[in-house]
Amino acid sequence: MSKQYNVAVVGATGAVGSKMMEQLIKRNFPLASIKFLASARSAGKPIEFNGTTYTIEEAKPEAFDGVDIALFSAGGSVSEALAPEAAARGAIVIDNTSHFRMDPEVPLVVPEVNRHTLKDIPKGIIANPNCSTIQMVVALQPIREQYGLTKVVVSTYQAVSGSGVAAIEELRTQSEQWEQGKNVEAHVLPAKSDKKHYPIARNVIPQIDKFTENGYTYEEMKMINETKKIMEAPSMHVAATCVRVPVVSGHSESVYIELEKEATVEDIFNVLKDAPGVVLQDDIENQVYPMPIYAEDEEPTYVGRIRRDLDNPKGFHLWIVADNLLKGAALNSIQIAEAMIEDQLI
Repeated sequence: MSKQYNVAVVGATGAVGSKMMEQLIKRNFPLASIKFLASARSAGKPIEFNGTTYTIEEAKPEAFDGVDIALFSAGGSVSEALAPEAAARGAIVIDNTSHFRMDPEVPLVVPEVNRHTLKDIPKGIIANPNCSTIQMVVALQPIREQYGLTKVVVSTYQAVSGSGVAAIEELRTQSEQWEQGKNVEAHVLPAKSDKKHYPIARNVIPQIDKFTENGYTYEEMKMINETKKIMEAPSMHVAATCVRVPVVSGHSESVYIELEKEATVEDIFNVLKDAPGVVLQDDIENQVYPMPIYAEDEEPTYVGRIRRDLDNPKGFHLWIVADNLLKGAALNSIQIAEAMIEDQLI
């Protein structure tokens, strides 16, 4: 009998946490036991998992006693306080927040790209990258391995689910308000703590997260810094513009890259068609290309609209789409745990 593991899910009631639960069931994760942890406010409430009703427990240090794998998706402040406590009690923590991502002692992992970094986990914590970063590096890594990569410029078209359940509900409510001729109310986007909020229904908001001192948003800086860390390429030129669009699920990205070596579009096709985690959708004669409506609830990262730049023979343009709650969050977290098990690291 193969080894089974005691798992804790922190933040199971959120958009990502619920997807984590689905993936544990779908992928037949080797569970010996599972527990669901949340704030004191949610403790005691029932939660359904794989046909059984569990009781949510309060997330506090002693709740991690005996836990082998702790999946965190409850916000950065919760991870800051409790992830080290879980690790100190012997759990491998896989954290879906941004809190530990740039910590040099915490590997930032996309299994298709840098699985080897799982061999060294000094703090017992592994960081799950930003959703928009994950899908991009999954698509770019196989190209980089063959032809090198010197520059990445990305513009994102990010779904509201990336901002949580409240943003999803606000998109639906605002759509109804538009249709009914009512005043459209905005309370969530671009960031809950901002002074101003804007409608997302019938709109595009060129801000995700707060602005930094350099004029980029935190979301844009995440993509820039995380891409360099994951690819172990600190000198790579990376720029990002992150935009929220009125789509429920599925992030889309327009990506321009510059290679070290010259290649053809056919070369890029050949690299991507067999790349792990990637599905090539590029048949312009039949209007086949990635779209978020078809990526929803699907595991792969879809790539299409591949074109050589008209002025730079080493430049290429790509269109990349993935379900941000799956590969961009929950699925990647589970795949990290699976990789640890397969490599006998836990």
